Amino acid sequence: MGATCSGKSSLAMKVAAESGVLIVCCDSMQVYRGLDIGTAKANAAERACVRHAMLDCCDLPDVFSAARWAAAAAVCIREENNAGRTPLIVGGSGLYLKALCEGFADIPPEKPQIRADLQQRCDAEGIKALHAQLADVDALTAERLNPKDTQRIVRALSVFLSSGRPLSAWLAEAVPEVPADVPVFVLDMARDALREKIAVRFQLMLDAGWLDEVHWLNDLDLHLADTHPVLRAVGYRQLQAYVRDDCSLAEATAKGITATRHYAKRQRTWFSHQTADAVCGDAVMLLPLICAALAKSNEQLSK
Repeated sequence: MGATCSGKSSLAMKVAAESGVLIVCCDSMQVYRGLDIGTAKANAAERACVRHAMLDCCDLPDVFSAARWAAAAAVCIREENNAGRTPLIVGGSGLYLKALCEGFADIPPEKPQIRADLQQRCDAEGIKALHAQLADVDALTAERLNPKDTQRIVRALSVFLSSGRPLSAWLAEAVPEVPADVPVFVLDMARDALREKIAVRFQLMLDAGWLDEVHWLNDLDLHLADTHPVLRAVGYRQLQAYVRDDCSLAEATAKGITATRHYAKRQRTWFSHQTADAVCGDAVMLLPLICAALAKSNEQLSK
């Protein structure tokens, strides 16, 4: 695991090419067909060299949630285990890894009218008022969430008002998809180096035709809801402003690079808090440790 642009894929390819393991992609955007360049999805040559799973799982406007990813990824993992092989989970979507290893509760669907009413209240009263209400009915979730996190605060309140139970109570009943110890390795690099690498890669992806993907996404007559994950994807969202003539390409690029850097910062914070037992380091340090862990796991599977 690790922040975007930290070198996870190249390290994983090196490990997989030498050991022949399957790479299970843990990425919330790479599951969508058509989003290739902007998600840094493995290309045809890389897929021909190393087996990949959990890429191109669905077509828009379908929504591929963390729970859905975890269930599908667990099937891939069990198939590999049954064949005596240990797959390598690679990505930066920490919530997806959490869903796989810790599970998601079977939360009932939200009632559409309740969600709509909360959105209207948020627009009229501000998210501060909704966060205060959440603190009254679900103090654990309110404390965990950023007071400015509109999406998750509205979601938590909607769950409570729809089901009559706090979100924290539902989450306490989560069952992991993979009930086993999963060693986690977090690839890290110096902040300034990561910031520079993000800017360079953003431009390289533009040179590779990223804007064609953004035009394709913008032209899809799918009436995607504003809450669809793809419309919040870092980079795509900023470049869509350019495609829609709301700003210049230079402005969209600058905003996209800044948004990607902020996203990387959030990812690093997530992994530092949510994967406390992980082994963190650079590629040179982690490479032999990952190979040793794979060898140990495969040995256990063979017994």
